[in-house]
Amino acid sequence: EVIMQITQKTTIGKENRIELHEKLSLTGAEISLNELPAGANVPFVHSHKENEEIYGILSGNAKQIDGEEISLSTGDWLKIAPAAKRQFFASDISGITYICIQVKENSLEHFTAEDAVIG
Repeated sequence: EVIMQITQKTTIGKENRIELHEKLSLTGAEISLNELPAGANVPFVHSHKENEEIYGILSGNAKQIDGEEISLSTGDWLKIAPAAKRQFFASDISGITYICIQVKENSLEHFTAEDAVIG
């Protein structure tokens, strides 16, 4: 008899980047927790083939470049379409802590109560 582990837990330490797809065996999303020191940036411009990204600013200030500069600060959330070219920069004054959620665009069919099974 195979017993499938249906709940997983991990504890995050003090690291600059954590990818939860590995730590929690995620199958429908990639979630990363990220820290950039003041003046630092993600070292490359990139886009995605299928996945949109959702950024949540947990603390600090940053800017996102996609042909235009978008200022971000604590509490801001930003969705970026797959094809958009992006690069993330921490402000020169303070570092930034943010979460990035990556999911396949247009894949969400049911959520919250629609997807719940009671009992």
